[in-house]
Amino acid sequence: MLFQEVVGQEDVKSRLVRMVKDNRVSHSLLFTGPEGNGKLAMAIAFAQYLNCLNPTENDSCGTCSSCKKFAKLVHPDLHFVFPVIKSNSASNPVSDTFISEWRALVNETPYFSLTKWLSQIRKEGDNKQGAIFTSESSEIIKKLSLKTFEGKHKIMIIWMPEKMNEATSNKLLKILEEPSQSTVFILVSNKPDEMISTILSRTQQLKIPALSQSEIQGYLQDKYQISEDEAEGAAKVANGNLVYGEEQVLMSEENQFFFDKFIQMMRHSYGRKVGDLLTWVEEMSRQPRELQRNFLNYAINMIRENYIMNFKQPDIVYLTPQQMEWSKKFSPFINDKNALTIADDFALADSHIGQNGNSKVVLFDLGLKLIISIKEGN
Repeated sequence: MLFQEVVGQEDVKSRLVRMVKDNRVSHSLLFTGPEGNGKLAMAIAFAQYLNCLNPTENDSCGTCSSCKKFAKLVHPDLHFVFPVIKSNSASNPVSDTFISEWRALVNETPYFSLTKWLSQIRKEGDNKQGAIFTSESSEIIKKLSLKTFEGKHKIMIIWMPEKMNEATSNKLLKILEEPSQSTVFILVSNKPDEMISTILSRTQQLKIPALSQSEIQGYLQDKYQISEDEAEGAAKVANGNLVYGEEQVLMSEENQFFFDKFIQMMRHSYGRKVGDLLTWVEEMSRQPRELQRNFLNYAINMIRENYIMNFKQPDIVYLTPQQMEWSKKFSPFINDKNALTIADDFALADSHIGQNGNSKVVLFDLGLKLIISIKEGN
């Protein structure tokens, strides 16, 4: 991937190029920033630039043997680590178990969510969360103990390092601090605060900002050949997240599913229909845990936007036309009396499910709290 193929982020690209030219490339880099800002795309483009045989002033050449292999993600000195799922057929999985699926998705687009990735490898009926397991650390150490095959650097891109358990993280500490010669780690994280502090202290952090509305709008217009107004609306709702912007254009099944489930939950809670709420909980608890957590974060965003709607300033409300139409009636019930409490309750439920709490118990408890909170807001 070339830098020019990465959407926006011109300042970050320039900084990375200067880093190479000044010979100041850290052996352990951490790319952070909000979801959908192109961190993974930037990491791959930077890795390609580091190993390009004929780099130009501001980018890889794109034509040398190294660039051609990077374009297909098959360069022998490029390695990936990412969350995977344990199953009956893969009880001790590592990233290489799913490398074909990974290359296929990244080559299709490097802009995707964790849920999208896990859906590519999840077996039907499996609702386990993705993680980077302890067995991965041995694979990393083995790969990096070898000399470079044909590139200037061995590059290990770890996507979502916050999904490493503590045992995995601890095993990687020494190699992060004293990597083998010509090795560069690039960690790509949405939530660095969920990583252990000793890993953070061994990396040079590069904060990559959210994309601007104009950058997302231009990308959507070019890729999907949609009208300026449609692209502008999707880009506004995206709020810096290119992945979400694309979902607005495509109106993904997941997005529609979340919207429908949110409406159902609010109606059951407002109507104090405990039986219907229990049915809702049963259905949602059968979904994969990552999807449950994504729904809860979607709900937090909807609560926030509905609260903001009460200020009668549409320019600062980030909702789709469909969401906006429904929220015109719902937003009065989210106000100063209950908005913060409801958002906190959803966040707590997300935390509990992330810690493998019983989904039925967590979601039903959340529904009961909603019944009380919505009543208090009337």
